[in-house]
Amino acid sequence: MLHLIYFEPRIPGNTGAAIRLSACTGTLLHLVEPLCFDMDDTKLKRAGLDYHDLAHVKVHPNLEDALAEIPGKIHAFTGHAKLHFQEVSYGSEDGLLFGPEPTGLPEEVMAHPRVADLVRIPMVPHLRSLNLTISASIGLYEALRQNSYPDLV
Repeated sequence: MLHLIYFEPRIPGNTGAAIRLSACTGTLLHLVEPLCFDMDDTKLKRAGLDYHDLAHVKVHPNLEDALAEIPGKIHAFTGHAKLHFQEVSYGSEDGLLFGPEPTGLPEEVMAHPRVADLVRIPMVPHLRSLNLTISASIGLYEALRQNSYPDLV
């Protein structure tokens, strides 16, 4: 199973959308604390629709605990990389790591020994970033494609 990792997410609507993404793709969503919202937040629930009970979501007190549950490589998504996301090989148990909405991943997270590579999503120069869950969807579907869309129809 592929893993999505949201490091210290701050916007409940994005996390709600990630819960829906997790349910629809059969992936495990790891949320690394601190969360800047309550898991009962109405915006989180609204964005996740009725998929909350269908998703696999784990909340972890820190990054180490989250990474301990992921047997494969960790691919960190950042605008500070040269390697494009589709240029790496994704294994069926890999994790895709994304940082908080306003800042992205901190340097110490990108330098973590479990991070296999830093990857970016190409976009128009001089623009800051895509929405968090849009970025996660782009990366996740490439990883799913490379693994022949396991268990998806």
